[in-house]
Amino acid sequence: MKTITLILVLILINEFCSLGQSPNFPFPNHTLYAASHIKPNNYSQAELDNHTHLFYDEWKQEYLKNDCGNTNEYYVLSGNGAKTVSEAHGYGMMITAYFAGYDANAQTYFDGLYIYYKAHPSNINNSLMDWQQITCNDAPSSDDDAASDGDIDIAFSLLLAHAQWGSNGTVNYLGEAINLINAIMQDEINQTTWTVKLGDWCDASDPSYFYGTRPSDFITDHFRSFSFATNNTNWNNVIDTCYSLIENMQTNYSTTTGLIPDFIINANTTPSPAVANYLENIYDGDYYYNACRVPWRLGTDYLLNGDLRAKTAINKINTWLILTSGSNVNNISNGYYLNGTAIYNWNNATFVGPLTVAAMLNISNQTWLNSLYENLFSNNDLIDGDYYSNTIKLLSMIVISGNYWSPDNDILTSEQSFSNSIDVIVYPTIANESVIIKIQNEENIENKHFRITDENGKILIDDTIQNDIVDISFLDSGAYFITIIFKDKGMTTKKIVKK
Repeated sequence: MKTITLILVLILINEFCSLGQSPNFPFPNHTLYAASHIKPNNYSQAELDNHTHLFYDEWKQEYLKNDCGNTNEYYVLSGNGAKTVSEAHGYGMMITAYFAGYDANAQTYFDGLYIYYKAHPSNINNSLMDWQQITCNDAPSSDDDAASDGDIDIAFSLLLAHAQWGSNGTVNYLGEAINLINAIMQDEINQTTWTVKLGDWCDASDPSYFYGTRPSDFITDHFRSFSFATNNTNWNNVIDTCYSLIENMQTNYSTTTGLIPDFIINANTTPSPAVANYLENIYDGDYYYNACRVPWRLGTDYLLNGDLRAKTAINKINTWLILTSGSNVNNISNGYYLNGTAIYNWNNATFVGPLTVAAMLNISNQTWLNSLYENLFSNNDLIDGDYYSNTIKLLSMIVISGNYWSPDNDILTSEQSFSNSIDVIVYPTIANESVIIKIQNEENIENKHFRITDENGKILIDDTIQNDIVDISFLDSGAYFITIIFKDKGMTTKKIVKK
């Protein structure tokens, strides 16, 4: 039987809230993921939550800094000769937004990270972030350009902040998010191929980089939120291109392993793994320290949105890895050639964290998932690891514990408004073939109207609400948006997923 699951089931109260208000989605959130999945069952839900927030405490102590003179300004210490990089900054902004409620200072940290982001713009597009800061007093240089992944995470984090705290405080989170999303589309998306560029510095004058892309930047769950926030369906083109390139690599270059290279070149003609030293090192065409994030990034898209392309791609890697490792996590390497040959004989959370998220996608992987999580949780990477390893570990643990969520329900476009006096609950019926829309103060509401759209914005039904029940039996499995519209009072949109 098909069932209907609400991504967010809540009373919408005071959609526009003031700075400092209690967060709308406090940690632990226990998001009801859209797609069928498993969690580690060698620990209880309370233990998973506890592991995650305790590691957040350690991570924050180690990496969240405000020692650059402005006590209101925060950054994430990335090390390796730099104060921070935009990649780290995006991670930090997402993390602090997700831990609101558990951490009473989360909004203070988030706003401090926002201040730092605004103070370090790219020289090419000043809405994007300069990819690296060496010292507190960096002067602009020719290398002060942007890297796409950092900007993508920062934009997503601003949508999270809007969902958590509203946008009527000191920072208009939603307005800033939309501005940044549009800048990413303008200068970090190649609109001839709909690929994610390496950064705003890539242009047609150098085709080798203009038509290159980094699969770890295929952050498709973020792109869905960007489409909804800006009403720009071109983000769907980007999503489709990401999955097409993943399929191309697995079909033509990693048939056995499913592994994805750090960089792809010639996206406009014949896509292929990058050659050695294309941008970073000799492993640019291998499954290395960029591509290791792909199982986490695509895995979250499947969990939140049920995109089967993500599950298909990740399961290929999972199936091969279980076989080649003999189901022994200790046999995983921090890096592989696409043919499956291990580069090293050791591993840490940089690779294990994303692979643990990946193992959640297949219900037959329970023993493997438990082993991966035990390894991830029990190894003290704060001693042996670095910023990158530990931050990927924490972000993976947020997903694994069921505390990763999408801000889609609380993104209001410029054409949408909602009266603070109206409270709405949307929930499934026992029969699971319809949803009930319960409106508080209903005697004051007339002409209740609803609209259901798919993720591309196509309107599937547009009608009045009869007896507070909306029939969804005609819908196929997938994610949808239901918008409730009130004459002269505005509207609200919620996301539903039918299994």
